[in-house]
Amino acid sequence: MPATKKFTPEIDAKLYKEFVAVAKRNGQSQRHILEEALKFYLKNVVPAQHRARIEVMKAFEQSVTANRDLLTRLAK
Repeated sequence: MPATKKFTPEIDAKLYKEFVAVAKRNGQSQRHILEEALKFYLKNVVPAQHRARIEVMKAFEQSVTANRDLLTRLAK
């Protein structure tokens, strides 16, 4: 079994109530749900925070295309 670390964060009471109900309804431990949520967050959410959204990249590309002459002159 991997090493464990105990922590006790304070969270919104309504969110906690829903979390406990889901764990009970699904027959899962609260620990299991928290660990899975943390894994998902660290694997999917955190990396995505360091990437530009698709619409941002499209706007950037359109801007570069529209201003190519200006960018070339400024580079000289």
